[in-house]
Amino acid sequence: MGIVCVYEMAPFKNNMSNQINRLKEQIAPLRDALVHHPINSYIQSPTDLEVFMKHHVFAVWDFMSLLKTLQQHLTCVQVPWYPTKNAETRRFINEIVVGEESDVDAAGDTMSHFEMYINAMASLGANGTEMQEFTQRIRADVSVKEALNQCQIAEETKDFVRYTFEVIHRGKIHEIASLFTFGREDLIPDMFLEIVKELKAEAPERMNGFLYYLERHIEIDGDDHGPLSLKLMDEVCENDPIKWEEATLVAEQALKMRMHLWNGVRNKILLRSEVRV
Repeated sequence: MGIVCVYEMAPFKNNMSNQINRLKEQIAPLRDALVHHPINSYIQSPTDLEVFMKHHVFAVWDFMSLLKTLQQHLTCVQVPWYPTKNAETRRFINEIVVGEESDVDAAGDTMSHFEMYINAMASLGANGTEMQEFTQRIRADVSVKEALNQCQIAEETKDFVRYTFEVIHRGKIHEIASLFTFGREDLIPDMFLEIVKELKAEAPERMNGFLYYLERHIEIDGDDHGPLSLKLMDEVCENDPIKWEEATLVAEQALKMRMHLWNGVRNKILLRSEVRV
């Protein structure tokens, strides 16, 4: 069945809505707890980073499905084509798609951020078998649910991906936009970037790929993505209190699921440290 353009944007408003301010206030405690999660303090060696990447790569992968869903809803990808109403939104989404799906690596080769991440894992020596087996099943038209069940993936990681696709499959654009804006903005704390730079001194050749990924990710995001995402929320929720309530619930659950993922990674790092001892 073909994808249709199911939503057209009205012109953006000049000011952020009161509803957005209320939403941000409501999720602030969860977001603060996530920003200050101790996951950074547990990554003390390239081996610890291997564990982190093995699980985090699934968040890198499912982000693209979330982004592509927004593209299907907010730009026209059907034939015959016609322009959707808001060109600014169209450009915003399409620019993110280009940056995430067709960026360039340190050697100047075109690839997605997911592929860049996979290459960084290989350079570091991280085990990418789980993701490889998972994507092989996806390519073979196995559903995400079944592929997760068939692969040896940590439960916290499975839960994270399941929630993303639960929101996608409900098909409510305001919920999808909320997950994208508040749950998958993926702000990389400066402290984490500094930790990776410190680890590079210990294993420079192994760390180069991941450090480039982090720096490129930050550069591509730029300064305008955050404000444009908030304007997007204002438009898809409009003045509908039910949509704002549903968007808030999704944002809260998305932050909880990221916390759940980080807790799982932390526990895996601790377990590996105990085994080494």
